[in-house]
Amino acid sequence: MKIAVLSGKGGTGKTLVSVNLAAAAREACYIDCDVEEPNGYLFFRPENLKAEKITVKIPVVDEKLCTGCRTCMNFCKFNALTYIINKLKVFEEVCHSCGGCIRLCPEKALTEKDKVIGEIQEGISENVTVMTGVLNTGEASGVPIIKKLLNHNERKEYTFIDCPPGSACSVMESIKDADYCILVAEPTLFGVHNFNMVYNLVKLFNKPHGAVLNKCLDGENPAEKFCKDKGIHILGKIPFDNELGTLNSNALIAVRKSKKYQDLFSILLQRVTEEVQNEKAVNP
Repeated sequence: MKIAVLSGKGGTGKTLVSVNLAAAAREACYIDCDVEEPNGYLFFRPENLKAEKITVKIPVVDEKLCTGCRTCMNFCKFNALTYIINKLKVFEEVCHSCGGCIRLCPEKALTEKDKVIGEIQEGISENVTVMTGVLNTGEASGVPIIKKLLNHNERKEYTFIDCPPGSACSVMESIKDADYCILVAEPTLFGVHNFNMVYNLVKLFNKPHGAVLNKCLDGENPAEKFCKDKGIHILGKIPFDNELGTLNSNALIAVRKSKKYQDLFSILLQRVTEEVQNEKAVNP
């Protein structure tokens, strides 16, 4: 069962929800796809770490064969190639490794080399297998790392995918094979504006989904009103609570430290499980 946890912006509690749901499960795999700023490992502190370098293909120029026809330049939409002072130059930092320039070169002057863009780390934290993607600073895209993360062979009852914030390509890659999407929202107008972006994204992908409302206080909650207006099922509410804030700020997993939050996230996990099972019953 693959559960993706999304939010329209950073700081809403996406990692809080995904980490604690994974810890509340009997056995789970937690995958941190926020490869630009992964932080789930800070909570889990996984042991027995294994690391794997992730590479992409980058074009290499044979200057003896290159005639300066600029076919490759004209093809590249990312401006990763330019012809300066009678030499073809490759800007590796913005190359998206599509390979089109190599296929189109009439002189066969372009070949490929491997370039390391980051790594995947895997470890264990009690009942949870923790997988973390780390993108090297300055790289154009973390999508190759996310693809590798999601193609792992670990088989657990639950897989929780901690998505990047927002609704860009990396988020789309993270949710495309998910069975269910949890949308995390905070009770502010700005939070609702960004929440709407991920809501539209999961609708576009036709993914079953529900909402978790974080930092809830007494009184009006714009995120709750948005969910009711759109017919989004509210799976649960997390209070704006000093105990939880202290645990979270100290990178402690609330489920493992507090009976109150163990109960809260266990109930939330049960509701999500029922949602997925009902969805599969309707659309087998």
